[in-house]
Amino acid sequence: MRPLQEVFAQVESANLLVGLEHPDDAAVYKIHEGAAVILTVDFFPPIVDDPYDYGAIAAANAMSDVYAMGGEVVLALNIAAFPADLPLDTVREILRGGAEKVREAGGVIAGGHTIDDPEPKYGLAVMGLIHPDKVATKAGAQPGDKLLLTKPLGVGIVTTAFKSNAAQARSLEEAIVSMSQLNRDAARAMTGGVYHAATDVTGFGLLGNAWEMIQGGGARFSFYFDALPFVYGARALADDWLFPGGANRNEAAYRDHVDFASHISEEMRMLIFTPETSGGLLIALPPDEVDAFHGRCAALGQPAWVVGEVLAGEGIEVL
Repeated sequence: MRPLQEVFAQVESANLLVGLEHPDDAAVYKIHEGAAVILTVDFFPPIVDDPYDYGAIAAANAMSDVYAMGGEVVLALNIAAFPADLPLDTVREILRGGAEKVREAGGVIAGGHTIDDPEPKYGLAVMGLIHPDKVATKAGAQPGDKLLLTKPLGVGIVTTAFKSNAAQARSLEEAIVSMSQLNRDAARAMTGGVYHAATDVTGFGLLGNAWEMIQGGGARFSFYFDALPFVYGARALADDWLFPGGANRNEAAYRDHVDFASHISEEMRMLIFTPETSGGLLIALPPDEVDAFHGRCAALGQPAWVVGEVLAGEGIEVL
């Protein structure tokens, strides 16, 4: 039996600018010389109790891939799986959370599809637009670049700990605010200047997503651990070893590509292997662009942290 990538390769097109040949955040298809569409889909079970927050987070997460490619959201379709006995008010609040977040992005929800499922799931299929020459991809980071992050880390361990009543209310509140925040302003700040590569930090964690940016590219990412931002309480939860199962899977998948400084504890190492939901953009851009990028972020009210640099070679180091 032929591998899936070989099967799908039979339908490749010259207009398919980003597809299956390299791992990336979304597909990009050129319509004409001045416009390309970005297509992506994402959905997941509830990670917070409040149905409105769940819908908003799921929508922000689904749209994030469009922003990671440098585009703007224009259209979305609901993807939902709900138990038949789920209260109508709960369903309404989930869909309202998603719809209001898409409206905030400047897009519209034009329909969707729902099925019965014992476990609730919600998300979006999303279409964005971008100029074909402006597409941001994971590949392209160059030695000398600075690495910038636009949201704090740690929401994965906070939401996991909250399920067992181990996370403080402040931690959950900060995590919900972060996960609900669109990456739109971060993307606009990025595309307003020169950039070489970008992705959003999601289920593979900071280190897994970073590894996808450098595979075979002749670049080595050097992160400064003390510069990494975290939501309130995340580091304390790590010290208590309250990690989700995905942290172990990510650590097993990517540990051979990462070198840690000896002073970084095992708990902190696991924390940056931990999956994130609706995380920020990780951007590689030239060092002389950093000040201008921060200026554009400040004008938009968008935080951004310099968290590392790109060196020659391959792999990741955390210092």
